[in-house]
Amino acid sequence: MEITDMTPAEERVWRAFPRGQDVDFRDPAGEDPARGADWGPERTVRASVVRALLLNAPQEDGETAALRLAGARITGTLNLQYGEIDHAVRLSDCWFEDVPVLYAARLRQLNLRGSVLPGLDAATLRVEGVLRMSDCLFDGPVKLGGAQISGALFLDGADIGEPAPGQPALQLNHVTIGDGLSAPGLRTRGEVRLNGASVAGTIDLNETRLEAGTGEIALDAETLTVEGDVLLRSASVLGWIGLRGARVAGRLNLSHAGLVNPGGPALRAGSCVIGELWLRESPPLQGTLNLRRAQVDVLWLEPEVIPERVLLDGLVYTSLTPHVPAGRRLTMLERDGEGYVPHAYEQLTAAYRRIGDDHAARLVQLAKQRRHRGTLPWYGRLWGYVQDASVGYGFRPLRAAGWLLSLLVIGSLTFALHHPRPLKADEAPQFNPVFYTLDLLLPVISFGQEGAFAPADWYQWLSYALVVTGWTLATTVVTGITRTVSRQ
Repeated sequence: MEITDMTPAEERVWRAFPRGQDVDFRDPAGEDPARGADWGPERTVRASVVRALLLNAPQEDGETAALRLAGARITGTLNLQYGEIDHAVRLSDCWFEDVPVLYAARLRQLNLRGSVLPGLDAATLRVEGVLRMSDCLFDGPVKLGGAQISGALFLDGADIGEPAPGQPALQLNHVTIGDGLSAPGLRTRGEVRLNGASVAGTIDLNETRLEAGTGEIALDAETLTVEGDVLLRSASVLGWIGLRGARVAGRLNLSHAGLVNPGGPALRAGSCVIGELWLRESPPLQGTLNLRRAQVDVLWLEPEVIPERVLLDGLVYTSLTPHVPAGRRLTMLERDGEGYVPHAYEQLTAAYRRIGDDHAARLVQLAKQRRHRGTLPWYGRLWGYVQDASVGYGFRPLRAAGWLLSLLVIGSLTFALHHPRPLKADEAPQFNPVFYTLDLLLPVISFGQEGAFAPADWYQWLSYALVVTGWTLATTVVTGITRTVSRQ
């Protein structure tokens, strides 16, 4: 394109490019780029001129060429498909008539801050520096699947409109970002795809609004790999978040976030490996919390955040925060959609033992036995009730001691009123009902009473019952004491 074919506005842009000078068409008082369709020819630049400038413009010795354009109305399609551009490109606060096509293009740096676009087609784009789309307004989908960005990607304050049915609003699947993804305040009206992406820094999605709709996926981040944190503080999510198989070296922070997907999953993070998972100071999740087979070093999970349905089978965590009474944690296990999950009880028991709270650990184990009892046939449940009432399944040894004391009183009174006959009257010691009952109850200690006297009739059956229950209860007491001492 010859320079004589250009309008005054285009000629101004052309002459500024070789020196990297700014061309600013904006009103000094400020204006809304969303009204760019009404801007006149004095600030209109054809997309074909921009393309020719970036691909074929002459250079000036000793100068660094760059396109620095602000407040322009860009008409036509900016098609840079497969193009290789060695200059920095800044098109800030501009209004685009058509969707820019940057498929498989290579750029040094691209800045679209504050611009208004009908969408962006930039799959497999390669940017050697930073890609900045802060405060952009997109009426349609943004396609960056497979892009390679050596620096950071900025989408802070961007607004992406509703795509066509079946299409995601923001495609970042399989992108490679050499720094971080900064998108606080981002708003989308459809699916955000981050599946298979690799981010060397942190993903900042604080205060975002992801509005996919009930039953739809709002954030698809399966097999995502992040070397830093994934931050979703104070985010508002309508739909569900999928993180199956993701790897997050730092924190997955959902503090103050609102996840809403009634009747379906709210957070699906199965088979993940996460340094720290924070679910705190938030309203209860509306939907299912799925952490099956996940591995978490620090799980910060407040009981108030837990939804009505969870899936926890195979979840492994090293530390559970905050430290609350076992009763508040057991509610979570009772809400497991798969019913009785022994592994979940073992994990909670281990977490309490690691911090030295053996009392809470025993309560969890007791709750596990009671939950297991409900899965047994009637005779198993009956025996379970007996064990629970008598010794708390062995986790309440003091209750066994109480039963021993009660049986000692009953036996002593009974045999005090009805002395058993001596086996050898001339050799038998003086009868003592208390020590006789102790001889029956205690399996090891002998006071010489049991072998010298023989009760008759139903008193004999009473002595048999005392021997059997004594062995059981005494063993329970000893086991409980041994368990306590061994953990010191």
